[in-house]
Amino acid sequence: MVQSCLVVDDSRVVRKVARRILEGHGFAVREAGDGQQALDACEMAMPDCVLLDWNMPVMSGIEFLKALRAKYGPDHPSVVFCTTETDMAYIEQAIAHGAQEFIMKPFDEDILIGKFTQAGLL
Repeated sequence: MVQSCLVVDDSRVVRKVARRILEGHGFAVREAGDGQQALDACEMAMPDCVLLDWNMPVMSGIEFLKALRAKYGPDHPSVVFCTTETDMAYIEQAIAHGAQEFIMKPFDEDILIGKFTQAGLL
C-alpha cells in the first residue's frame, strides 16, 4: 500500500525537494503552504505522515500540531518536524505535543529517509 505524506512548509523550494525525495521512495505526496492549509488538507484526507515546518505564516507548525492532536488524537498521523530551529526547547516542545522525529534544515535525502525510517514510516 502506498503511504501518503503531507509536506507543510511556506517555502515552495523545500516542498519540492521533499516531494522529489519522498516520491522517489514510494510516497504519495500532497503539499500545504501553512498550518491552516495543512489542517484543511488533513480534514479532507488524513495522510499517513506529515513533514512539518515550524515557522510559517497564518498558523505555525507547533500550532498545527496542537490542533491536529487535539482533534485526531496523539498517534496518527506521524509527524516529523523539519526546521531551522536548533534550540533544544523547540525539539522538546515538538516531542511533547506529539511529533515523532525532528530534522534540521538543510536536509538531504539520507537525512530525510533516515528519520522516516527511525519513525517507522519506511
